[in-house]
Amino acid sequence: MTNNYPELIVECNDFKSGEKIPLKYTGRGNDFSPEFILKNLSLNGKTIAILFNDMDHPLFKHYNHWVIWNIPLMDIIPGNIPEGKILPNLGNAMQGIGYGRYKYRGPKPPFNWSHKYQFNIYVLECELNIKNNSHKKQLLQAMEGHIIQYGFINGYFK
Repeated sequence: MTNNYPELIVECNDFKSGEKIPLKYTGRGNDFSPEFILKNLSLNGKTIAILFNDMDHPLFKHYNHWVIWNIPLMDIIPGNIPEGKILPNLGNAMQGIGYGRYKYRGPKPPFNWSHKYQFNIYVLECELNIKNNSHKKQLLQAMEGHIIQYGFINGYFK
């Protein structure tokens, strides 16, 4: 689903892709969502969706920690996005159900194991009309045919 889209460059001021995710963005810290800086952003986009996954979960492939969509097109997505099904201060973006129910849940791997985590950011040409109790699977299905750009940033935490 992420092939052949124009590159979206995703950056975070507090860590670079492939580095350790700072404690404040984890379940052992403040559980704040990071701020994202988007470069090469297509002006043809209308909304942004984010999936945050544990790529090394031992039981579930790409275990989902966060699902959010209908973020208005912007080149800086603010950090510390609050809990809630609908986020009026973020253009009525919607958060669904992942490991965090209607909120961001940062890395907290068991047994002090090191896991790779990935923030997948999609630029869409429309708003999505899906229920706010949607999971990763429903979001991926709803995005089919509407993605115009894709980028990601990953990091490690143990």
